[in-house]
Amino acid sequence: MNPVTVIPGNSPIVLAQPHSGTFLPEDIAANLTERGAMLADTDWHIPQLYEGLVPQATVVRAEFNRYVIDANRPPDGASLYPGQNTTGLVPMVDFENRPLWREEPEEAEIARRREAFHVPYHAALSAELDRTRAAHGFVVLYDCHSIQSRLPYLFDGTLPDLNIGTNGGTTCAPAIERVAKDACAASPYSSALNGRFKGGWTTRHYGEPARGIHAIQMEIAQLTYLEAEEPPFAYAPDKAADLRDTLAAVFAAIESTFGDLA
Repeated sequence: MNPVTVIPGNSPIVLAQPHSGTFLPEDIAANLTERGAMLADTDWHIPQLYEGLVPQATVVRAEFNRYVIDANRPPDGASLYPGQNTTGLVPMVDFENRPLWREEPEEAEIARRREAFHVPYHAALSAELDRTRAAHGFVVLYDCHSIQSRLPYLFDGTLPDLNIGTNGGTTCAPAIERVAKDACAASPYSSALNGRFKGGWTTRHYGEPARGIHAIQMEIAQLTYLEAEEPPFAYAPDKAADLRDTLAAVFAAIESTFGDLA
């Protein structure tokens, strides 16, 4: 299987989807614990949730599961949230702090996965960002994520429904951050800006507004569009339809800033 799917489009928006994949090479799958084999930390159904919301948006999607290697972590494995619980480049535990591996991958195996999966994903994403910026004079990288709404290992209480990350306003133009925040605040959903999730490595690495690359992450609580946050993690069409209306409003708000970005 190709580790990355690229769907080129003509919009200034590039949708990155690093955590929705479920592909596991046989040798990696065989080493997962029973708990790990559930793939519970997958960003379930993200491609379906975002399908058609931005006509002609470019999509860059990792087909491999985040347990193979996390495409939204720095290649050197440095923590994005020092002092807080998080998971690494190749996670050893899941979001509930349960072991994922029968035998933990060693450094050589992690390096092999980095070259086979992490590098191709970011090569594809970087190429599409360059192509889109060349066509429009700017590009908006929108990093699509979702997560269970209650994970005591990672955060206290219940996560807001919509979590915008711009690394403290550094990864995109202020107008993009403002209109995205306002669109979420006007919706029926709870929201936060740069709360527990400030943007992962993708947002922080690529977001350079001075160079015309604007990056923003959206972390969505899965209860907003799944039947339940447990296996089989089924998509709830009615709930998702309501959420898609709000996400469409977010994209419309972002698109309203394009005249000032070009």
